[in-house]
Amino acid sequence: MEQFAIVESLKMHFSEEVLDSVSHQGQVGVVVRPERIVEVLSWLRDSEAMRMNHLRALCGVDNARRQVPFAGRFEVVYQLYSTALRHEIRIRVPLPKDKPQIDSVVSLWPGANWLERETYDMFGIFFKGHPNLNRVLLPEDWEGHPLQKDYPLKGKKEWQGMVELVEKTKRLNQLGFYGQKPTKKKESVQTIKESVPASPEELVPEENAPKTLRER
Repeated sequence: MEQFAIVESLKMHFSEEVLDSVSHQGQVGVVVRPERIVEVLSWLRDSEAMRMNHLRALCGVDNARRQVPFAGRFEVVYQLYSTALRHEIRIRVPLPKDKPQIDSVVSLWPGANWLERETYDMFGIFFKGHPNLNRVLLPEDWEGHPLQKDYPLKGKKEWQGMVELVEKTKRLNQLGFYGQKPTKKKESVQTIKESVPASPEELVPEENAPKTLRER
């Protein structure tokens, strides 16, 4: 089915949920309200005419610097594909700046589990009903969400885990690679250097040395 035909079918079944449709470089996106997103995606997956059983992608977007106005500061994008009918559609769901949240679709596609966690981790978008909505790329005690447009390139302070790692590295360097203090290692090296003959005469006793060496 052509993408515009899919859009028209969506409008017929969810007239109050479809806000707009956008076409860019041959790809069509349907802008949908967030309140019934699970129902909309479930219909696209299970409808005999759609059969979009494959969730190709799920990601977040921050529209803070978008030149063309959009319904929300954030959005969640779902890229759906039918392996049987070989057609696809993009669903875009706008979300507000304050407390962006939307229902989880893990119940429809288990593979959405980590995709939603990554979107939460990077954008701060909360997925209601997710079985384990924790950070997946950054440590749990990380502050902020790096893919938000207003996230500083360098924070006011270093991540505490990095501070602790640097301190541990300094302590290990003081002990040396083999767990010995560098001073002892230097002494052992000096001892080895002192045991090495400094001149050919020291290699053999003088009385046994060749004549050329004794005459020097």
